[in-house]
Amino acid sequence: MPTYKTARFKIKPGSEEICKQAIREFVAHIKANEPGTILYSALQKAENPNSFMHYFIFKDTTAEEVHRTSAAVKRFTDILYPETVDGVVFTDYGMVASTDE
Repeated sequence: MPTYKTARFKIKPGSEEICKQAIREFVAHIKANEPGTILYSALQKAENPNSFMHYFIFKDTTAEEVHRTSAAVKRFTDILYPETVDGVVFTDYGMVASTDE
């Protein structure tokens, strides 16, 4: 069964470019190497460019574990986490309805 998650975070002023580059590289790695990640989207808040939300869907809990324990996640968090204001908040969701169904 798919798992749905978000990750929300704010970054320090002045770190936008380093964080956006890290995000782009991370998402490219996921696309190329994680077939169990159905979707990974990184969004930047329009009215506050220091606020981000990542939305991701994993095929199942095994795919989520592969993602979470990958070297790519370690590299990404090593860059991103020091630039966050209050860390990253992860939230789990369950599907109610979708246009994909």
